[in-house]
Amino acid sequence: MTASVEEIIAALREVSPDLLRWSGAVARKMRTFNVALSGKESGNANTDALTLADLTVQELVVAGLRDRAPLLRQCRIEAEEENGDLQAFASESPLVIALDPIDGTKYFKDRIGNAYAVMLHLRNKTQVLYSLVYSPEQGPSGTWTQAFGKTIKCGPDDLTCSAGECLERMSPVDFNDRPDSSKIYVIGFQKNDPFVAEEITRAGLQGFAPDDMPTSIYPLMATGEFAGSLIHTPNIYDYPVSHQLARQLGGDSVWVHNGQSVNFSTTWMDHRADMLRLPGIVATADSSEKLRILIDLAHDWSQDRYGGKLKEAD
Repeated sequence: MTASVEEIIAALREVSPDLLRWSGAVARKMRTFNVALSGKESGNANTDALTLADLTVQELVVAGLRDRAPLLRQCRIEAEEENGDLQAFASESPLVIALDPIDGTKYFKDRIGNAYAVMLHLRNKTQVLYSLVYSPEQGPSGTWTQAFGKTIKCGPDDLTCSAGECLERMSPVDFNDRPDSSKIYVIGFQKNDPFVAEEITRAGLQGFAPDDMPTSIYPLMATGEFAGSLIHTPNIYDYPVSHQLARQLGGDSVWVHNGQSVNFSTTWMDHRADMLRLPGIVATADSSEKLRILIDLAHDWSQDRYGGKLKEAD
């Protein structure tokens, strides 16, 4: 019997918090060792970083989803790495569970700050339906970011209770009290990320290249410290969480070349980085006014991730 969307979301809300907490603990411990691996050759350090922790966390989360809630096997699964029992999940389904075992691997591997996270989301071709992000080293015991329905939650983990109970107790973000930020995260423009951040600042917002980010974008966006992002050809494992947050906050995620809302019908395989991506440059923000600034700035920039050049940039 085919499970409904509501049943799939309920199952993920039940089983994924513990899986991400356990995986985060494993990642945090493995970070104390040299676990770097080779394997990706895009030429960009943010993309190419790969560690044994990525593979270990993915193995754990995939097996946990498979075993703790068998109805989740009715979904397709898209994972950034290739390991784990991916074959246990559907080859065809309108619903996709996407997994990024270590988002921010470069900073994880190099032991720079706390800007890494374990994350997953559920989506169909037009919208993201559920997101969960666990940042193991943000705060004394880790930080959660969760989105579903009309609810966004973001706050500290509480290790005195189960992960699911911690999230149930957590108060939702009050959209009326959320700060109105102008900060925009920039990534994917290769060596031009700092240039793009400067262009965004000159346009009236505040651009931040990856190395200038205080932590992962998802809790920052949920709490209002950041308004959104500008990403060149975003991958489909982590970016969609921002897509969901923006829409729930009253904004959107759009392609800058035509201003249309992003959907997930068309992807392409980036063989240099060995990951699936959306085409084009994507602007994400919590308001239409900020989106308009980003669209006006970048609408005629090259959509070629590796071969194109931005205006005035080498």
